[in-house]
Amino acid sequence: MDRNSLLRSLPKVDDILNNEHIKAIEGNINRALIIESIRKNLNVLREDILKTPDDMIQGYIIDFDKLIDGIIIQAAESARPHLKSVVNCTGVIIHTNLGRSVLCREAIEAVKNVAANYSNLEYDLENGKRGSRYSHIEYILKEITGAESAIVVNNNAAAVLLALSTLCKGKEAVVSRGELVEIGGAFRVPEVMEQSGAKLVEVGTTNRTHPYDYENAIGENTGALLKVHTSNYRILGFTESVGQRELVDIGRKYNVPVIEDIGSGNFIDFSKYNVAYEPSVQDAISSGIDILTFSGDKMLGGPQAGIIAGKAKYIDMMKKNPLTRAVRVDKMTIAALEATLKKYIDEKDAVSSIPTLRMITETEEHIKKRAMILLEKVKSCAKDKAEVCLIKEFSQIGGGAMPLENLPTYAVCVKPEYISANRLEENLRHNIVPVIARVKDDGVLLDVRTVNEDQYDIIGDAVRNGLSGGIS
Repeated sequence: MDRNSLLRSLPKVDDILNNEHIKAIEGNINRALIIESIRKNLNVLREDILKTPDDMIQGYIIDFDKLIDGIIIQAAESARPHLKSVVNCTGVIIHTNLGRSVLCREAIEAVKNVAANYSNLEYDLENGKRGSRYSHIEYILKEITGAESAIVVNNNAAAVLLALSTLCKGKEAVVSRGELVEIGGAFRVPEVMEQSGAKLVEVGTTNRTHPYDYENAIGENTGALLKVHTSNYRILGFTESVGQRELVDIGRKYNVPVIEDIGSGNFIDFSKYNVAYEPSVQDAISSGIDILTFSGDKMLGGPQAGIIAGKAKYIDMMKKNPLTRAVRVDKMTIAALEATLKKYIDEKDAVSSIPTLRMITETEEHIKKRAMILLEKVKSCAKDKAEVCLIKEFSQIGGGAMPLENLPTYAVCVKPEYISANRLEENLRHNIVPVIARVKDDGVLLDVRTVNEDQYDIIGDAVRNGLSGGIS
């Protein structure tokens, strides 16, 4: 058969749509996606025929069954969401690239409830008139933190931006050079300050800042003193910084409000669970800080949000700032955050039911017991294609929190026999439910701290499939 005859013999879109195997998937996959897949696969086949050398075209055979299989696979892939759930085997608890904190069951249910129904987002049920979306969160934040008032925006950078815009626009914000941090995605505190309209006044040096540095910088155009908690790095050695209470005293002395960006923010003392102490939100509020900003989706274990708590007179000013509308949160964030915050009324309940807290505080002994179960699962799936063993490792909290804290953990180590560790890691990422792991010493590590037991079957199947991915 010559080239033109081959091209004319290609099936039409309508003919393929009538194929029994294609009809079988129409109930699960949108017809438009199926048609798009048919056209793409026909185009690939047409291009292949056109590129085939003249001396080989006579022997060219169109594999119709292969064409149908390719259409079904591509249509199924197109139907899957681009944003999808993954299994986190990295051991990094608050993994920024993997969506940070996992919500607790109550938060998930709260989101489903408000997403599927109308809600009283901005409706006062008591008085039958317009209400404030912030009221759904403010009451519980005041109860937990002891702050006079609170407001929630879409992330902590927005919280800092709003606070500075409200108190320091056209004025000066005094901050230590040692606290001019860069946060995720190359966003830097000085750049956020610039966008707020505040003029940055740097004091002290990278490693040492004294109370008199702040006092000497205060003038008639000073809008606020800004303190930034360096949650994502530590400067060790010959250092000195000004503490919360010292800075509050200076602010009171000169009648200048004090803003602190505490970063991750947390409501419990982690040192009780054999984890390094990290300043809590309650500590900052009790120290007299006027405005405190922190994240809702890091160590709090809630949705992405920026929380501002502090003195009511300043919070009220922020609520009236036009910028507030641009950075406000939606109903699903509010629902998830309220449900998460309610867990903190009972610390024991919070630690046991908020996934982030549970993973941070889980004991080494308990992790080992769970790891032994995963070990047997992976061994049975790997068979003779890999060496599988249990090793001691370290997990990290992540999310820019406690950078020096290494949490003892156990990981299942898979050392492939016929492919490289890098190839296996790649194959795991390409699983239908992606499994994200890390490579170390020619092995793929599956850290159990960040894995739920209901994900073990997924991991086992991914390892089985991944080890059959060819030689690399």
